[in-house]
Amino acid sequence: MLGRPVGAAGDAAFQMRVIRAALALLLRSNGPVILEDFPDDPPDAADHPGWAPPLTGTTDFTAELQALLPAWQQARHRFGRTTVGLSFQSPHLWPEFAAAFLRGELPAVPQLETAALSLRFLCDDIKALYGEAAQAFGPPPSARQVDTWFWRQTRAGALLQELRLAAMASDNNGVKTVGGRFFVPAPWVA
Repeated sequence: MLGRPVGAAGDAAFQMRVIRAALALLLRSNGPVILEDFPDDPPDAADHPGWAPPLTGTTDFTAELQALLPAWQQARHRFGRTTVGLSFQSPHLWPEFAAAFLRGELPAVPQLETAALSLRFLCDDIKALYGEAAQAFGPPPSARQVDTWFWRQTRAGALLQELRLAAMASDNNGVKTVGGRFFVPAPWVA
């Protein structure tokens, strides 16, 4: 999976199997060698039937985000870390920042200087917060479960689709580039 080239974080046994298999390719005399199918599915690839999303059914991004913040805080406590923070904005500022862009403005935060970077990292932070909140309680969901929930059932997923379309229609080439490449992964483009 994208972002997990050797498997899920913390799964040293699986990661070693992947690395050993990759290094074994260097020993082969016939080549070039392309491994099309690794014979061992990563343990986190299977859906977990006991997992349920932390929330569903909200039509307002601000309300959805506010309802999700306690689960995100729980995940931060549970794992002792977060990847949220690239946008240099607190989550309570995200709805207005996104709305300003959808109104045709090119907002930027001082630390990032450009609207393109500011928007890219805002989208990354939204995806990270939702992904972390999804893991706050109970068994960890599969990546497929998190992606399906985020892109098909949340207002945040719909918002990122809207931001992508607005960015691609922008006259700003930087915004157009990041919008087309980084806001929404290709399999989830609506």
